[in-house]
Amino acid sequence: MTDQSDTLRSELRARLPDRLPPRLGVAVSGGGDSVALLHLLHEITQDEQTKLFAATVNHGLRPEAAAEADQVAELAARLGIPHETLLWQGWDGSGNLQDQARQARYRLLTDWARRSDIPAVALGHTADDQAETVLMRLGRASGVNGLSGMPYARDQNGITLLRPMLGITRKSLRDYLSQLGESWIEDPSNHDQKFDRIKAREALTELGPLGISAQSLARVAENLAQAREALALYTQETARKIAKVDGGDVCIDRNGFGLLPVEIQRRLVVGAIAWIAGQGYPPRGATVDQAVTAVGEGRTLTLAGCLLISHQDKTWFCRELNAVATETAAPLEVWDKRFVLSGPQTAGAEVRALGEAGLPQVPDWRALGKPRQALLSSPAVWSGENLLAAPLADYSNGWTAEFAPQKPEFYSSLLSH
Repeated sequence: MTDQSDTLRSELRARLPDRLPPRLGVAVSGGGDSVALLHLLHEITQDEQTKLFAATVNHGLRPEAAAEADQVAELAARLGIPHETLLWQGWDGSGNLQDQARQARYRLLTDWARRSDIPAVALGHTADDQAETVLMRLGRASGVNGLSGMPYARDQNGITLLRPMLGITRKSLRDYLSQLGESWIEDPSNHDQKFDRIKAREALTELGPLGISAQSLARVAENLAQAREALALYTQETARKIAKVDGGDVCIDRNGFGLLPVEIQRRLVVGAIAWIAGQGYPPRGATVDQAVTAVGEGRTLTLAGCLLISHQDKTWFCRELNAVATETAAPLEVWDKRFVLSGPQTAGAEVRALGEAGLPQVPDWRALGKPRQALLSSPAVWSGENLLAAPLADYSNGWTAEFAPQKPEFYSSLLSH
């Protein structure tokens, strides 16, 4: 084993969990970064009690994609690593192609991991990818979160996504593969100037004389990631003092909110919205500013599938009724990606929003002290047009509403943004 191999392996291992899970996944596109990751993880897992599994996402966007996935399968077989090709189907041609493909890739990988009992999947993002991300976010005038770049680890759909190579350059990985005598696939889109990421890649070559490199920008991102973690911890501690969870809603004391630094106000707003409406891209800066102002002034606002309601000296963050008006689920299934309702076996029972038709059937709902609109979007059990139960409106009839297993607790979720 060469000194370079030892160095890369040491750097990569330092960014992985201290104890690897018994089964670890790795996403391999066939490009140089992911092929190097596959080899390095193969070396690492030989010495640890971990079995490695590989997956390739075929987006079906290029004629060569199927053959490239087959090449990865052959490489994995040569290394004795189980491999599966995941095919993206169903894109209707709408929306931003790169964004749609990215979301599909993560969905396919996390579905594969859950299906295969794999708790964590390693991804091949490098210091160059991190630097390009920081440059693009500079162009959008991002704050601390945006400029901290991609995290080394994050949870998505109940699977931990690991990026252990964010401190390693693309060149060093290709040098390593060349020493191994290993080939890789060059994606032609990596030279397509219509993509912002490729423009950022070209811009990096011009910034070298200023000392701005992939490695320096990756270090900037890491420094800001530490600041992000400190701010997230302060936000969590603050939330425990001025915010409470009531069913699926978050109720914030406006007086306490008004005393906070603006950055913490913004983080609390974004965190509450993300916890209620689901993870995804957070609202843009100007929209978040509107929400912060609405809380401070006690105004009602609809934002990202949530409703902010002023009620006495509090602001309630709740699900917007329109966002769940057509959501249905059977008992014991997940409704609105948040709740699981269970109760007496009832033929034809269905979970839907309580809504305008259901609230009048709930006795004494006013005694709960909650805003009417917050109750409308809560989950209820129906048989046709007859309301059987509304557990979060204190009308249970033997039914309970619990958070889905993958749903994080609100306060802990504030550390994941």
